Amino acid sequence: MTTLCRPAIAVPEHIITLEETLELARSLHAGHEQLGLVLRLIENTGVRTRHLVQPIDATLRHPGFEKRNALYTAEAKERVPEVVRRALDHGEVTAEEIDLLIYVSCTGFMMPSMTAWMINELGFRTDTRQLPIAQLGCAAGGAAINRAHDFCRAYPDANVLIVACEFCSLCYQPTDLGVGSLLSNGLFGDAIAAAVVRGKGGHGVWLERNGSHLVSDTEDWISYAVRDTGFHFLLDKRVPGTMEMLAPALRTLAEQHRWDVTDLDFYIVHAGGPRILDDLSQFLSLSPETFRFSRATLTERGNIASAVVFDALDRLFDEGKVPAPGTGLIAGFGPGITAEMVLGRWTAASPDHSASHDAVRFSPIGRPPPDTLGGPVDGSAAAPAR
Repeated sequence: MTTLCRPAIAVPEHIITLEETLELARSLHAGHEQLGLVLRLIENTGVRTRHLVQPIDATLRHPGFEKRNALYTAEAKERVPEVVRRALDHGEVTAEEIDLLIYVSCTGFMMPSMTAWMINELGFRTDTRQLPIAQLGCAAGGAAINRAHDFCRAYPDANVLIVACEFCSLCYQPTDLGVGSLLSNGLFGDAIAAAVVRGKGGHGVWLERNGSHLVSDTEDWISYAVRDTGFHFLLDKRVPGTMEMLAPALRTLAEQHRWDVTDLDFYIVHAGGPRILDDLSQFLSLSPETFRFSRATLTERGNIASAVVFDALDRLFDEGKVPAPGTGLIAGFGPGITAEMVLGRWTAASPDHSASHDAVRFSPIGRPPPDTLGGPVDGSAAAPAR
C-alpha cells in the first residue's frame, strides 16, 4: 500500500503580522480609491501572521527579475536540505533509497531544476528520476502527491520524495495596484515542505485513489503575466466562488471509491482563503471545524501555495486523534481552475515520529535556532503575491 509519510515543514525567520500588513497598506497606498475595500478584504482573510525570506523593507524593494530569481535560487539551496533531511527521517528512508524526486514551486525558476542540484549535493543516486512541477500553482502540492502515488503503483517497491518550495514574497510587484493584487500582498506567505511517499512500508496516510478535475473556461481566473519585472499574479474576483464548481468533483471521486465525501474522518484541503473553506463546508454539508487544519495553516502562515496541504497534513499528525484506519481526503486547488484530489486511510504513526514537530523557523544563515527545534513557532506572516 502506497503511504504518504509525515511531512517536514520550515518557515523563514522574518515575520509580518496582520496589523503590520494593514499599516503598510495604509501608508503605501494612502491615495488608493479602493483602500477601504482592500483593508477589509485583507482583514477578512483570517491571516494573522506570515513568514518571509527577507525583512519587509527588502521585500518591498524590487531589484529586478534577475536578482529576484537569483535570490530564490540561493534561498532554496540554503533552506531545502534541512527540510529534506527531516522528511527522509520521518519516512524512515535514506536519500539513496529515493527513486523519484518531485520538486514543486511556482515562485522561482531554475534550469536545470532544483532536483539536479539535490541529486548532486544531497546524496541521491544519479539514476534518480526527476519531476519538476512549476505551473500548477497552489494545486501542485496535491498533484505531486498524486504523481507520487501513480509512480508507486507502477513501481510498488519505489520511494518518492516531494519538495515544495514557495517564496511568494519574491513575487511582490510594487506597481500592481489592482484590488486582487493588493489583497494578495496580505495573503501569501513563504514556506518549504517535504514528504516521502513509499510504495511499501512507512507510516501515515495510505493512498487509495486519486483524481483531477479542471473547470472549463476558467484559465484566466488565476494566472501569471510574465513581464520584464518577473511574475505578476492575476486573481479574478470570481475565484472565491469556485468551490461550488469543485465540490461536486470531490463528491464524485469519493463515490467512485464507494465512500461518502460527507462522512470521512479527516479533510486536508488547500487554504486559499476563508471563503474557500466556508463554501466547501456548505457545499459538502460539513461542519466548519472539519477544515481546522487548513484554517490553522491559513491563520498562522497565510496562503503558502503548494506547501499548504503538507502544512495542514502535519497538523493532522500533531493532533493524532484520527482512529486508524480512518478515511480521508487531501485536495489542492489552483490555476485552471484545477483540483488535484486523493483519498486515503490514516494509519498509526511511527512511535519514533509521533511527538509534535512544529515547523522549523530558520535563522538568517539557514540553520534552525536551538529554541525553535520541536517547539512552537509564533506566528506566520505576510508576503506579497505568489
